[in-house]
Amino acid sequence: MRRFTFIIDYFLIFCVLLKKKSYLCKWNFTFNSITMLTQIYNGQILTPSGWINGGSLLFEDSRIVEIRKNSHIEPRANTAINALGMYVVPGGIELHCHGGGGHDFMEGTMEAFREAVLAHRKHGTTAIFPTLSSSTLPMMEAAAHTCDELIEDPFSGVMGLHLEGPYFNPLKAGAQMPELIRLPDPNEYEHIVEDFNCIKRWDSAPELPGVIEMGKYLANKDVLPSIAHTAAEYDHVKAAYEAGYTHATHFYNGMPGFHNVREFKHAGTVEAVYLMENMTVEMIADGIHVPPTLLKLVYHTKGVERTAMVTDALAVAASDSNKAFDPRVIIEDGVCKLADRSALAGSIATMDRLIATAVHMADIPLQDACRMVAETPARIMGIYDRKGSLQRGKDADILILDKDIKLHAVYSMGNRVILDDKI
Repeated sequence: MRRFTFIIDYFLIFCVLLKKKSYLCKWNFTFNSITMLTQIYNGQILTPSGWINGGSLLFEDSRIVEIRKNSHIEPRANTAINALGMYVVPGGIELHCHGGGGHDFMEGTMEAFREAVLAHRKHGTTAIFPTLSSSTLPMMEAAAHTCDELIEDPFSGVMGLHLEGPYFNPLKAGAQMPELIRLPDPNEYEHIVEDFNCIKRWDSAPELPGVIEMGKYLANKDVLPSIAHTAAEYDHVKAAYEAGYTHATHFYNGMPGFHNVREFKHAGTVEAVYLMENMTVEMIADGIHVPPTLLKLVYHTKGVERTAMVTDALAVAASDSNKAFDPRVIIEDGVCKLADRSALAGSIATMDRLIATAVHMADIPLQDACRMVAETPARIMGIYDRKGSLQRGKDADILILDKDIKLHAVYSMGNRVILDDKI
């Protein structure tokens, strides 16, 4: 019996050493249990109540257990990280991302999903809603099968699937594959929603026949309907909003603004979205899809509470490649374009770039920029009870940024993804 006890003791010590190397180590036995306590101290910590200068954040395994206003080292902490006065902020939540690290979510495989998620996690995305462009039914089914598996794993970072299309206005297709765009089919979308657990958002053009009915159905199933790739004017947007379309996809992109119809002036989708006071929007904050001046305008008009920032990143993002997954797409001027340069086609941005663009190019305070990549997306998608802010009881999704908005550390569900030599 004594020999068995020694073996168990050595095994548990081995687990502690692994944890110090940032590997997950949580073993629960009926007679023993190990939890690992980590303290990040001497940081400027962003909380829902504002900044705590020189504070500490403690998390146990995957949950935040305490936030303190001092930097006293906790004797029980297994690991103590000196933030060196840098910013400690919530991890980014990605609402709109097609891939990364050389993989596109349209591939539908477990490898593609995991590699793309990891590539973005290294840049500050700790939770993600993978996005599919307009796809065939078998492509949607394959991705949904994979996503259903991943949402069962709390450490995967995958929160659900976002379907961008295929029910779009062909005149506003942008980089969507035109041959896959079609009218809504209740047999198709009801099958996808009913047979898979992961569908959390579906984008459509509200002026198409059948889209209003689809929105009512989705909202009743707790799936977020969003307007996108549309030529809708005010009446279309108002009807869609009343049917449950409370979000606008990549605002200013794939939609018209103010325009003339012959001699008469018409409000476009953009103005209609502004007039729907409680409609939320997302901005591709790479500094190219939307000029910084417009990012600033949306921030001041819609406010932090109704503005999220997204990457709309393609497979080439967070990779060493200059070749896009889609053969129609080229990489030029720091962005993805259709080869004929008729439209932008997604970004190569990452979460840290979104924050830096907002702060350095649009003069948005860091606190608000961080809220627009964490708190606002969490509220839009209904996961603010566990993600989106640094609070006791929430998931330990944490970033450490310096004054230049350079990323120095990422913790996802308490697991260290990156931690550079500076801290």
